[in-house]
Amino acid sequence: MDIKITPTPISGSIEGIASKSFAHRALICACLAKGKSEIKINTSSADIEATVDCLRNLGAEIEKNGVIYTVTPIGALPEKVKIDCGESGSTIRFLLPVICALGTETEIYGSGRLPERPLSPLKEELIRMGAKISDSFPLNVSGRISAGEFTLRGDVSSQFVTGLLMALSYLGGGVINLLPPVQSRPYIDITLEVLRTFGADIKEENNTFYINSTHLSGCNFSVEADWSNSAFPLCMGAEVTGLNPVSTQGDKEIINVLENMGAKIAQNSGSFKADLSSLHGCRIDASDIPDAVPVIAAVAATAEGETVIFNGERLRIKESDRIMTTVSMIRSLGGDITETDDGMIIVGKPFLTGGETDSFNDHRIAMAAAVASLKCKSDVVIRHAEAVNKSYPAFFEDFNKLGGKAHVM
Repeated sequence: MDIKITPTPISGSIEGIASKSFAHRALICACLAKGKSEIKINTSSADIEATVDCLRNLGAEIEKNGVIYTVTPIGALPEKVKIDCGESGSTIRFLLPVICALGTETEIYGSGRLPERPLSPLKEELIRMGAKISDSFPLNVSGRISAGEFTLRGDVSSQFVTGLLMALSYLGGGVINLLPPVQSRPYIDITLEVLRTFGADIKEENNTFYINSTHLSGCNFSVEADWSNSAFPLCMGAEVTGLNPVSTQGDKEIINVLENMGAKIAQNSGSFKADLSSLHGCRIDASDIPDAVPVIAAVAATAEGETVIFNGERLRIKESDRIMTTVSMIRSLGGDITETDDGMIIVGKPFLTGGETDSFNDHRIAMAAAVASLKCKSDVVIRHAEAVNKSYPAFFEDFNKLGGKAHVM
């Protein structure tokens, strides 16, 4: 799907869509718990449905009625399972330790860039503790890990820690030593919040997590609105409702970033709106907010002065090399942007020229291009814009509800 956008002012209000981060974790915990759960998820996406399909194949019963997912946990394990994680890094990294805890023989498939995204050092730790995992896709997984002591680097992927926390909670105990520096810490905090809601007993001391011998229990869980995807309409100047102002989601930092760039933020309970009329550049540490970098770059491209985004090395192992693709997207629309090893330097202009760009099969690049289009002098064409289905299928529908002019070519 190619989208053509004619630049036009944006206004109005939309409700924040469901947090993909919370949804993945709540669904997996419900499938590992004792007793049924009801999970309320007001909007779904390709990544969430990939997790749902994988959990069903592993033996859970998940029924969807409107926005409610009724989950009957995994009971008798099938002897051999095939699951397809699609392009969802969260799905494979969360479920790999869980599958090793369940002990059922599993073939794991993935598409797009997923087979290239790293699973080390998680994979080696799982093998050390009793699992067998093949070296290439589809991954062949067998054996069962014991509830022992694991050690992981904290600067590779918080998703590895999340998967192990859930697996050890299912096994009834264990220890995770996390070697500093720890990046994307807010995502670990989301995991702890969800696990504790399902009854997990987890203590933390000096980057070591102690999972005590208590099992998860089914519950009712309402998935809160997503700050990561809400960053896009917020960076257009639209109002977003239903957001949790004290959320553990790290991407709520978008409000502080915009304020540091000179935006005036109006907040009323869970509603947020940014006045973006007078923005200037600043320095932005991306270590805890990698998913927000493409949209921050889109805003910075027309902010006065220079913006430096740094500590974003892990952006190179996302759905695309997000440093390279963000730079390419902004440059193709006429922006002044330079790639660095761990980020980018952007010199703002009053307006961009417009033209044609690509999503690089990355949902956040496609949405960031739409944000950038609003400050372009001429039309913008986004190739392969269907990438938004990964996390925000209704993005262009919402874009048009806010007054945008986006049309499928």
